[in-house]
Amino acid sequence: MGERILLVEDEEKLARMVELELQYEGYQVEKAFDGRTGLELALGGGFDLVLLDIMLPALSGMEVLRRLRRESQVPVIMLTARDTVVDKVSGLDMGADDYVTKPFAIEELLARIRAALRKRPARPAEEAPLLTAGPLVMDTERHEVTVNGQSVALTRREFDLLRCLLEHKEKVLTREALLDQVWGFDFAGETNAVDVYVRFLRSKLDEQFHFKLIHTVRGVGYTIREEGNP
Repeated sequence: MGERILLVEDEEKLARMVELELQYEGYQVEKAFDGRTGLELALGGGFDLVLLDIMLPALSGMEVLRRLRRESQVPVIMLTARDTVVDKVSGLDMGADDYVTKPFAIEELLARIRAALRKRPARPAEEAPLLTAGPLVMDTERHEVTVNGQSVALTRREFDLLRCLLEHKEKVLTREALLDQVWGFDFAGETNAVDVYVRFLRSKLDEQFHFKLIHTVRGVGYTIREEGNP
């Protein structure tokens, strides 16, 4: 099975052409046509490389890259019509691995992809993409959650919130911090959105499986602790 590549490009004809060429070379390809969707997919994990246009609706490619680099070191190649030194330096300084200017020859893009994939740090064989708390296990690559081996169906937002809490297990996260990391710093809603989704998680986990997972720290926020679990 070939490497998985996420292509974030709003020009649908170009995206389709690149997709077909990559598939012909044996890569698995998933597409997104705006920055926000691209970021959500990239943060979901499982991709070996991201091809990222700069001029995107919803979120610019630079903003997608900035947020992605908070949590992931997946190789990123920027695709853009901009050809100035300033733009290239900005992208590389923010964590891009390479920069290809449109229009480009597909052979050049394929060569850049091969080079970026060769530079990937190999994952140790014993490393597993699992987060745990008591009887709960989250597989971040498969996007699966189980409790005592029983699968739990979560929405994307519920999954992202639970993942954030698990990644900071035993630490108290404020509602503002959770909004920033799960909803994004530009979210226009109220902090009670966090409370609503914590209730959703508790109904699917704490109440369904009769164990205490998500603890409220009054006046501060929420945390996941091992204590109190069976």
